[in-house]
Formats: sequence, C-alpha cells, structure tokens
Amino acid sequence: MVFFTDVWEKRPIKKIASVNGGKDYKHLNKGDIPVYGTGGYMLSVDQALSQEDGIGIGRKGTINSPYILRAPYWTVDTLFYVIPKGTQDINFLYAIFQRVNWKKYDESTGVPSLSKQTINAVEVTTPTQAEQELIGTMFKQLDNLIAVNQRKLSTKTRNKKFRT
Repeated sequence: MVFFTDVWEKRPIKKIASVNGGKDYKHLNKGDIPVYGTGGYMLSVDQALSQEDGIGIGRKGTINSPYILRAPYWTVDTLFYVIPKGTQDINFLYAIFQRVNWKKYDESTGVPSLSKQTINAVEVTTPTQAEQELIGTMFKQLDNLIAVNQRKLSTKTRNKKFRT
C-alpha cells in the first residue's frame, strides 16, 4: 500500500491546465477525426484541432457535463478543450472537473455560458503528480467498472423484455 503525506495545494485552473476554444469545422472535409460539441460527438473531419488528450467543457449550453476527449479531435466553438499542463494527470483533472459545480459560474441570463477567464480562475486543490496518477488511475478503473456493469444491466433488461 502506498501512503502520501504531502499537503495538497490550492491553485487556479490556469496554473495546471490550458483552456482552449473550439473552432468552426465547416471548412473541413469528411474524415476520421471526431468533432465534439457540448452534447458530445457530432461527425468526423479530416483535420485535428488537438493532438493531445483533453477535457471538453461547454462554453454555451451544457456547461455542467465535462468529458474526456481522446486525441486526435476537433471541438466546435461552443466547447472548450482543456489540456493538462506539465505533469498534471488527465484522469485526475477530469475527476476534479466532474466535482466542480460549473452552473455556479454561469455568466448568462439565458443559455448557460462559461468564459475562459472564469474557468481559469476556478480554484482547485491538487496533490503531487505521483498521487494524482494513482488517484486518476483509480477513478478511471472505477468509471470502467461502472460502465461494464451498466452495459450488463442494460443487456439483462433488454433480454428480459424480449422474454415476456
């Protein structure tokens, strides 16, 4: 068993990640690179906006549902993509992004909205890189286990409906 005794540090997101804006994809050709918006996958194009894994978080619309983006990908202008800086672990950063109440930072009077400046200013607490990797791996394994069990449950439910 591994024990960590280092104190976690509170810092703004801008110190641990780069927040990048998505762009219009309509000038691109069809291809194998997925394009993501706030609702998830949209279509595929022939160029990537990023070659690094990141976290997608809505700029407009669905701002409270971050998700992992596996490189290569393109994001539209309503979706930010956040790239961990230096040795920051993406799985740990994703777990942090899931815990932030992004609706609390909504800047709109209509459609929910976030700005790059707002995301950058949100303060989060992070451990050392080694501890981040261990925690991030644990959360990823839990997410995978949950997904497998949800698929099993879904299959059982479908099979049960066909038998009745």
